[in-house]
Amino acid sequence: MQRREFLAVLGGAATWPHAASAQQRRPARIGVLHPFASPHPWTAGLRRGLHDLGYVEGKTIVIDERGSDGRDELLEGLARTLIDSKVDALVIMTGPALLAARAQTSTVPIVMAVSSDGVGTVGVASLVRPGGNVTGLTLMSPDLAGLRLSLLKDAVPAAKRIAVLYNPAERVTADELRQTAVAAGKLGVALQPVETHSGDSLDQAFANAVSGGADAFITFSHRFSLSHRSRIAELAVQHRLPAMYGWREFAEAGGLMVYGPNVADSLHRAASFVDRILKGGNPAEMSIEQPTKFELIINLKTARALGLEIPAALLVRADEVIE
Repeated sequence: MQRREFLAVLGGAATWPHAASAQQRRPARIGVLHPFASPHPWTAGLRRGLHDLGYVEGKTIVIDERGSDGRDELLEGLARTLIDSKVDALVIMTGPALLAARAQTSTVPIVMAVSSDGVGTVGVASLVRPGGNVTGLTLMSPDLAGLRLSLLKDAVPAAKRIAVLYNPAERVTADELRQTAVAAGKLGVALQPVETHSGDSLDQAFANAVSGGADAFITFSHRFSLSHRSRIAELAVQHRLPAMYGWREFAEAGGLMVYGPNVADSLHRAASFVDRILKGGNPAEMSIEQPTKFELIINLKTARALGLEIPAALLVRADEVIE
């Protein structure tokens, strides 16, 4: 067995201290990979977190951000470019980027910052002791599906049929769809899955939802819906469909309701994983963390456009109300 293979069998354990010694010789180098246009606003949370830990960008740390601008097929090539540039760690945003990075390396430490489920997506051993080279934070998107549906039902008590807008090409949607179906059964509402594959198909998807008798709709918090959030929110109002989303960007784009983790906080917390890795920590032994901050945001301007009166009890629960 060659030395490189031997180190791989050990889970790359001998490579982790290298990051600490490399930091002493030169600025630490961090790669950021995501499927959005670059630079992405979320990266500011990571920068703030590293700054709070004492790093000075350009002096003690260098951040190399690469985004595929919606073209997931480019992610593996971008991951390889970052790895070849000798990054000390990769910070990943979204499941597709995580899969791309994991396909390119089993030794460079990977920190999930925005990903639904590392256990299901790349098969880490467990949240407590992930093993391998992947650690970070999970956004718990599948687990939150039921809560989002319940809150939507609170806002629209008369809703009997709820459409689910999703892109089946996004791998993590299958589990989230199952979780949502279970919640729908408990709430006594019918679920109407509506597939969409591109921005051009959104008009038809909403037309299908309406013709199918949907009273409201929910969409999953993945790259596709986030990239088309403004159009989705516009079509929801046009078709008078109250909707629930997962990230605050949807409410800011005109979406009615949002419930989910604070993504900026997740990026800020991801900095602590980077810091531990640069100081010699082994990602295999770093427990994957779950969100600690969740937010319910209600856009009253959109509610008025829909002719919907949000119950006072729900408004009281909201962390933020957009007038």
